Amino acid sequence: MSINQCQTGVDDNPDIPPELFDNDRSKLAKKVLNNKHSPLSQEFLKKGAPPGVRAELWRQTLGVEVDQIDQLYYEQLKSYVVQHDLLVDSLIYKDVKLTATNDDQYFVFEDYIYQVLFPFSRDTQVLDHFKHSSANPPKSYIRGKLGVEEFAVHYPPNGVIPFHGFAMYVAPLCYIYDDPVVLYYVFRELYMRYFFRLHQISSHPQSIVSLCLLFESLLQSQEPQLFLHLKTIQAQPLRIAFKWLIRAFSGYLDSEQVLLLWDRVLAYNSLEILAVLAVAIFSFRKTNLLQVGTASAAEGVLADITTLKVVPLIQLSLFST
Repeated sequence: MSINQCQTGVDDNPDIPPELFDNDRSKLAKKVLNNKHSPLSQEFLKKGAPPGVRAELWRQTLGVEVDQIDQLYYEQLKSYVVQHDLLVDSLIYKDVKLTATNDDQYFVFEDYIYQVLFPFSRDTQVLDHFKHSSANPPKSYIRGKLGVEEFAVHYPPNGVIPFHGFAMYVAPLCYIYDDPVVLYYVFRELYMRYFFRLHQISSHPQSIVSLCLLFESLLQSQEPQLFLHLKTIQAQPLRIAFKWLIRAFSGYLDSEQVLLLWDRVLAYNSLEILAVLAVAIFSFRKTNLLQVGTASAAEGVLADITTLKVVPLIQLSLFST
């Protein structure tokens, strides 16, 4: 991760004169965007994206170009929302109310999130991600034709049943994109590339199962004393970290820190950095964790991580490794 080089999120601190790093970084970002070459954007993101150009860098990296046909398709999806009520609409509505609406950072984006998730549930193109997954989309049958395969349909149409916290995959993106159409297509691409792996059981090296294994292996090898202590007091480290991993830390870290983290996910085309960060947080709170004697106290130490800075933590973890 080039931890010996300047990084956005560390070296663009207000206390550091901007001419030392930030100005040059922004100029370089504009050159990268002018080249319109996805691998260049991906390489640039390895050191983080300046907030002013993150939206375009992500679009270029993901290959998202919204044309008139895409806008018409989005409008068609919105018309489906109006025409047909789905059971999952209630799940989406309840999830947004319980998560994003209750979050001081994201409650203002409630309407934006609905404009993404309701059309998303009707988008049959999302089914394509099952080609790269061991899971199968849920099926339903036309009334009166139960069990007859030729009358089977995918339900919901996108094959994804929303769960508690699903809205938090969208919420941080609302800070970057003010156009609901662009927001929709960026989220859809992120989900089909990365986020679906966080809630599907699979042997893929970036699935949630593999990330959990990576987290426990790293914690045990890098912090054996802490790992043993937590086991002794019946505090399962994975039980604490799992909620961070399955949401890609959205809703747990400050929104800007989430975006800096997702910069690196895109840059390295990998979710493994989530497990590395989870271990780094345990290492950072090691002194406090070694002093607790119960599982509930250990969970209390790690209950609030909103003040932590992502990049310095990861750098410290990699440096110690």
